Amino acid sequence: TAGPHATYWREFHNFIFLEILPLERSSEDVDIIFTRLKEVKAFEKFHPNLLQQICLCGYYENLEKGITLFRQGDIGTNWYAVLTGSLDVKVSDTSNHQDAVTICTLGIGTAFGESILDNTPRHATIVTREYSELLRIEQKDFKALWEKYRQHMSGLLTPPYGVMETGSNNDKPHIPHRPTKTITQVPSEKILRAGKILRNTILSRAPHMIRDRKYHLKTYRQCCVGTELVDWMMQQSPCVHSRTQAVGMWQVLLEEGVLNHVDQEHHFQDKYLFYRFLDDEREDAPLPTEEEKKECDEELQDTMLLLSQIGPDAHMRMILRKPPGQRTVDDLEFIYEELLHIKALSHLSTTVSIFKNTIHHQKGVFNQGEEGTSWYIILKGSVNVVIYGKGVVCTLHEGDDFGKLALVNDAPRAASIVLREDNCHFLRVDKEDFNRILRDVEANTVRLKEHDQDVLVLEKIPAGNRVSNQGNSQPQHKYIVMSGTPEKILEHFLETMRLEATLNEATDSVLNDFIMMHCVFMPNSQLCPALMAQYPFPSQGTEQEKMDYALNNKRRVIRLVLQWTALYGDLLQEDEAAMAFLEEFYVSVSDDTRMIAALKEQLPELEKVVKQVSEEPKAPQKKHKVLLQLFNTSDDRAQKRQPIRGSDEVLFKVYCIDQTYTTIRVPVSSSVKEVISAVADKLGSGEGLIIVKMSSGGEKVVLKPHDISVFTTLSVNGRLFACPRDQFDSLAPLPEQEGPSTGTVGTFELMSSKDLAHQMTIYDWELFNCVHELELIYHTFGRHNFKKTTANLDLFLRRFNEIQFWVVTEICLCSQLSKRVQLLKKYIKIAAHCKEYKNLNSFFAIIMGLSNVAVSRLSLTWERMIANTVRTVKFCRSQSFNPDAALTNKNHQDVRSYVRQLNVIDNQRTLSQMSHRLEPRRA
Repeated sequence: TAGPHATYWREFHNFIFLEILPLERSSEDVDIIFTRLKEVKAFEKFHPNLLQQICLCGYYENLEKGITLFRQGDIGTNWYAVLTGSLDVKVSDTSNHQDAVTICTLGIGTAFGESILDNTPRHATIVTREYSELLRIEQKDFKALWEKYRQHMSGLLTPPYGVMETGSNNDKPHIPHRPTKTITQVPSEKILRAGKILRNTILSRAPHMIRDRKYHLKTYRQCCVGTELVDWMMQQSPCVHSRTQAVGMWQVLLEEGVLNHVDQEHHFQDKYLFYRFLDDEREDAPLPTEEEKKECDEELQDTMLLLSQIGPDAHMRMILRKPPGQRTVDDLEFIYEELLHIKALSHLSTTVSIFKNTIHHQKGVFNQGEEGTSWYIILKGSVNVVIYGKGVVCTLHEGDDFGKLALVNDAPRAASIVLREDNCHFLRVDKEDFNRILRDVEANTVRLKEHDQDVLVLEKIPAGNRVSNQGNSQPQHKYIVMSGTPEKILEHFLETMRLEATLNEATDSVLNDFIMMHCVFMPNSQLCPALMAQYPFPSQGTEQEKMDYALNNKRRVIRLVLQWTALYGDLLQEDEAAMAFLEEFYVSVSDDTRMIAALKEQLPELEKVVKQVSEEPKAPQKKHKVLLQLFNTSDDRAQKRQPIRGSDEVLFKVYCIDQTYTTIRVPVSSSVKEVISAVADKLGSGEGLIIVKMSSGGEKVVLKPHDISVFTTLSVNGRLFACPRDQFDSLAPLPEQEGPSTGTVGTFELMSSKDLAHQMTIYDWELFNCVHELELIYHTFGRHNFKKTTANLDLFLRRFNEIQFWVVTEICLCSQLSKRVQLLKKYIKIAAHCKEYKNLNSFFAIIMGLSNVAVSRLSLTWERMIANTVRTVKFCRSQSFNPDAALTNKNHQDVRSYVRQLNVIDNQRTLSQMSHRLEPRRA
């Protein structure tokens, strides 16, 4: 580089490689030029492929201050971009160049000279304001780039003069878009009419606003100026409150093509820019008649009201079409206010988004199984949500959103989105911005809708600071299911299941809760078909896509089935639907291993589980007969106590009105209707019989025909009676129900308090260990709804009442003051030892007995929170109980038998009367 600036250039040689002629540039030279040009403001918005081509054909030019690059009226041969320095743009209304005035300055990052596309004369003279460096592209190369990269270049070229503004050296002139067609190809009838009314009113009231305008040697026919249009609209109606509002109203006409920018720019601006009504595009545009003027005057206010209502949406779309970096402070303020009114964004306080306009009818936005990259909000139009095997599950309309579930779960798309109409408009938020919104603000709750109903609600909770085995930091928050339809919750867990985890590892507690609690909202008759529906092959996509999708889906379903069977175990034997499903499912997986070899890894584990569940239990557990009349279990000394199953049979006494009884043999889970049938077989007649549950206090309850497992729900001294309904009032308690008449203090006081507490704890543990956590669910939500027995839980709960009444009974049957005092001390010691053994069941029962508090009903009025208690129960059962061997060896058999057969009075009224006899009220 020659001249006084040679030293300057050698010090700042960012563009030295451009001096190499294009034909002589190596691939390494092109790479270096590409790297340098990417840092130049003029090229920061250029597509990488376009910039690569510029590196191949661009020339370098450096000019001293005061050099004229070309003159107004010349035919152009090159296009330029300013790399350093600045240039003045001068225009003359005469042919004398000395009369030219500077209308603006082109600074670093600006480009000019696109008139070479149509060989029109230069509209201005360009003179260097200071030492400047330029990138130059010859006409033939520029035209070739334009034809190939028109969509990328249309918004990056300097507009024709007349729409540029004077600014400082660092100001960048306005750069409009140059699309080849309007946003809406066919305007609506309402907007066409609105445009005609406004045009005719302007011609009637202010005809000077529409006229030919000459600007720098170019004439624009029948044009209006943007600023004048805004001024005029604000004067016509009280419904227009601000210039911003008026801009939005004119933007409606611009979007529909009823009003057009002379250079086809899509943004209406409150500036000295030229706009033309659609009617004025014609050479012989007619003027309105007097009758038309009168009609327009009458319709003007309605038209203004219409435009004021839809203007904000058009204004928002205008702003959202701009790249985020080109949005002004006013733009951001306006869009912030408007986004708060969109249903899908009403809970957000900030958002960063870009606009996407899709106009291809019946083309999907994304397909099921694809990676999730964006979140969408519908601004205009509607879409169908399509799921494999289900078809269209719902339709989403303006204000609805879709696509966030895959971003939240970091999972493939759970459905396909198909457009229902042309010209749908979406607000699209990329994954990076969506994650920032979730991280910085707000979306503590994510909702998925189908048919205008919430089908899945996720809530953000802290996940804690965790580090994976690979040392990667795990997310500090996660989303858990709060509510939803059973099918959608199941789909969610399958989509988010981690296939790398094993059943031996700690799994997601929320998934375990779902598996454990599904019987409440999704019984096996509903769960099993839903699992099979999730298992088959998809019907869309390429063969490889279908195979990949099917493999992942099938492996997740198998994993969930394994977790389900591991939790329920042999309880599934009592459910025909579950057993039929397991057999069918195993056959399906076996068949699929022929086509999908990867499934063979899970087949042995599935086969083992299915066989374990399907096998008949061996004797003596096959028909475990339990004498439940008084829940006496003195015959189980030689064997470990076994859980009671619904299919186990029970020998039970059912009393008649004359206090005789008949012994029936029925399954534990028998319904009252079945009990009546068994009693009728013994009595010879069952016509009009009812079953009554009677307590020792005489309280009577007629049991309903659908009630099941009624034997285990009796109070401590309760009995079952069978009688005709008309004899119900004549029923009375049995004498034996009153309980003992003498206490056992003589025997009881000789026993060690610690031995008693130890044996009580062993027995309580045996009872508790037989309780499956599912019994807690059945008990809470009504076992008749599940047709399941809760016999083991009933015995455990009844034990609490038994101990409580035992304490009160022994004290009330003790007539000597000194003996009662000793009993009080002994019970306190027993309670202390029970607490030491962590036997809180007996501990609290004794304390309540000592305080003589009415028996707690233990009515577990839990909702979804029952899962926490169920998990606690499951954890407690998982802990082993190891009796003190030394204590066990020296304990006498009579202590063991005593604590297992407690004789009590459970009538609170009788106990109170006995207490008053012992210590009458003071006068």
